[in-house]
Amino acid sequence: MARRARAGTRPFPERAFHRWLRTLAPVGATGLLAMGDDVAALPMGSDRSLLLTTDALSEGTHFLDRSPPESVGAAAINASLSDLAAKGGRPLAALLDLLMPPSTPARWAQKVARGAEAAARRSGCHLVGGDTKPAAGRSVVGTMVGIGGRKLAPRSGARPGDLLVTTGLVGSGGANAIPLTRRGAPSRRALSRLLHIEPRLKEGAALAPFAHAMLDTSDGMGEASRLLAESSRVRVLLEPDRFPWDSRLLDPRIPPTRREELGFFGGDYELLAAVPARVAESARAAVARSGGSLSIVGRVEAGRGVRLLRSGRDVAFRSRGWDPFARSRPPPSPR
Repeated sequence: MARRARAGTRPFPERAFHRWLRTLAPVGATGLLAMGDDVAALPMGSDRSLLLTTDALSEGTHFLDRSPPESVGAAAINASLSDLAAKGGRPLAALLDLLMPPSTPARWAQKVARGAEAAARRSGCHLVGGDTKPAAGRSVVGTMVGIGGRKLAPRSGARPGDLLVTTGLVGSGGANAIPLTRRGAPSRRALSRLLHIEPRLKEGAALAPFAHAMLDTSDGMGEASRLLAESSRVRVLLEPDRFPWDSRLLDPRIPPTRREELGFFGGDYELLAAVPARVAESARAAVARSGGSLSIVGRVEAGRGVRLLRSGRDVAFRSRGWDPFARSRPPPSPR
């Protein structure tokens, strides 16, 4: 969905910039979590934390001009709710920023705000404020304020011997993006589905007490695994044969390698966690009681980076998750 970079320019080095950001403030000045985790967390009394997170969607990268504005607003809030879920948080309030050309119809902004309020209300809170500004293009920014405990399962907490588990399905984001590879304009339903996010708030609250580390898979299973491995200074071994694949990717005509391309595309918005092997079954049962599902998808080992255990063979893995500054073409065709 992203526009191509202009000839002669290089994509913005997003990962390097994030690493640089972490050098701005001394250790401890950023609260209970390092800068770059899913949320910022500030101490709130002896046993609670204040959680803050924000997410931006821009036209041409995250949504198209024909995307339903209600779905755009809901996605902006739900993306931030997914970050809260990754720390077992409970939402308190939502804010919405709209950046748009002066010629934007008022009804578009109203529909975005209605979608955002509906998403916030479903999570148990409301839209309490925000901002509007003129801009060359349309962008929507959702910010969430939440509350959590003091055990926040940082990305840096994974340990060798942990099992890697995920909620829900793998590859839903890639499957939702398939219509964009076909000829003709995608339907309104397909554009809405591409923006559909189901934040795993109940599952996150159930899983957090068992997790050494946890984050969401908004950028895909592969990219989330890379972030976890990098932050925790461990090696992650992913096992695609154990993935709970989205059924749309189980078509026998889709080769396993192509399935992995779609599966790692991004946009799943599930939770990926490293849990001690001894409590994995208890964690699964707790998530099941919350109404969700939990599957083992790999393990954590001593070392660095991410590897794949494919059909019993340990092979190299090259992260292919969502990179908004480098993405210049639609997801790979399923066939």
